[in-house]
Amino acid sequence: MMRETFVETTTALLDEDPRTALVLADISADAFEPARRRHPDRVLNVGIREQLMTGVAGGLALTGLRPYVHSYAPFVIDRAYEQIKLDLGHQDAGAVLVSIGASYDGSAEGYTHQSPGDVELLDTLGGWTVHVPGHRDEVAALLRDAARHDDRVYIRLALQENSRAYPDSGRLRVIRRGGPLVVAVGPMLDPVLEATRDLEVTVAYTNTPRPLDAEGLRALAEGEVVMVEPYLSGTSARQVAEALGGRPHRVLHLGVGRDEVRRYGSWQDHARAHGLDAAGLRAPIKEFLW
Repeated sequence: MMRETFVETTTALLDEDPRTALVLADISADAFEPARRRHPDRVLNVGIREQLMTGVAGGLALTGLRPYVHSYAPFVIDRAYEQIKLDLGHQDAGAVLVSIGASYDGSAEGYTHQSPGDVELLDTLGGWTVHVPGHRDEVAALLRDAARHDDRVYIRLALQENSRAYPDSGRLRVIRRGGPLVVAVGPMLDPVLEATRDLEVTVAYTNTPRPLDAEGLRALAEGEVVMVEPYLSGTSARQVAEALGGRPHRVLHLGVGRDEVRRYGSWQDHARAHGLDAAGLRAPIKEFLW
């Protein structure tokens, strides 16, 4: 799973690079306990205080360390939004935020553990690189690349995975060539491929929706574009509009619906409820393109 890859890779970074630090708020603390014992000055658990976790990360960054910050998406993004805005953005301090839970992986725990709006929240701040890996084998390279600079990075991990990895997908990568363009972000690739298996479309994939590959989008788009993202529908509307500015085009944005699904169930149940399984994607794509 992506979470295990995150633990293994970050533990290795802590051992290899004295600049790497990790700040936790209880989530995954047990998994990082061996690393904490080896590096007690660089592995810090602040308890269930996500805002403090982010503030500590900002302070560590200002001392020259490279902090990794980890929790469920609604805790590391939604709950700590003001600290992300001020302690990181306003201070021009870099950090690597790594979330689990995605939009509705924590559906059994209720809406407190769901965050379909996390990427849209970061879009209000600007200056963030956002990675949404679609397979566990894409995660390690993203984590290691983030250790090489001091920018602000968000890595969004999920339970849902594609059947294969595409590690070099920071830019739009064509998976299948055909007609109108369908862009799949992260774990949306397999459902998109299944939904369009007999349709004449070009399917492109990226695990880095921010910054959106505007050059690649302009090169591939020929009038109609379908964006399929694993977070709020329409999150990338502004980025797509800017990329295709001055060119006639139509865009369909598919993602998590704006209405809360007030039921528990599994992440698969929520994907179906939001029309993000293959069957749910097929109908609107066909209706839009033909």
